Amino acid sequence: MDTLKIKNILLQGEGQTIEFKKAKDELPSNLFETVCAFLNRNGGTILLGVNDDKTIEGVNPLKAEALCKNITNLSNNTQKLFPTFLLDAKTINYEGKILISVFVPISSQVHTCNNKIFDRGQDGDFVLQSGEQIKNLYIRKSSLYSENTIYPYLFESDFEPGIVARVRKIIKIQRPEHPWNELTDKEFYRISGLYRKDMASGLEGFTMTALLLFGKPETIGSALPH
Repeated sequence: MDTLKIKNILLQGEGQTIEFKKAKDELPSNLFETVCAFLNRNGGTILLGVNDDKTIEGVNPLKAEALCKNITNLSNNTQKLFPTFLLDAKTINYEGKILISVFVPISSQVHTCNNKIFDRGQDGDFVLQSGEQIKNLYIRKSSLYSENTIYPYLFESDFEPGIVARVRKIIKIQRPEHPWNELTDKEFYRISGLYRKDMASGLEGFTMTALLLFGKPETIGSALPH
């Protein structure tokens, strides 16, 4: 992200897709509440080192690299964010101060932070409390993203033989340090969103994404004849 984009974000100020957070020497305690809310709503950009009133304090330059690494690690921690969503934080030198920019895209899944579901409004992050609110979020996601469709009668035996192992080998070659490499196949399916449970309907199983990535041709043709 270049300085012009940072300037435009600062001019816009905080809103549904922009959040400023003070972060001199450590990450804000509520950082992943905002990450979760952005994933569940329309995505957004988080700038660390900027106060709510747009005052730029910056991040300690000696801590910036470690903070970026910490963001990546926490985004892959199921205890902090579930399902996980690997984020890439970047440092920017703006007017002599170091800022950290975290771009969070909209996700096709519903995420929780510390076992709570957060959503985003113009006034900031909020927890979804009622069953109706949570149900509406799942319905909105499922209507926007067909790859979330769950096939409860799709099993690993319907996959091309050896294809999962080949895919995981490619990931390991291209990203040898990626934390997914240490997961079992079952954990890999869940964390990557290939196997999920719809809290609104109660359905659980492999998704359309898993079907299209791994399914035998006859299995795909049977489920999606069009």
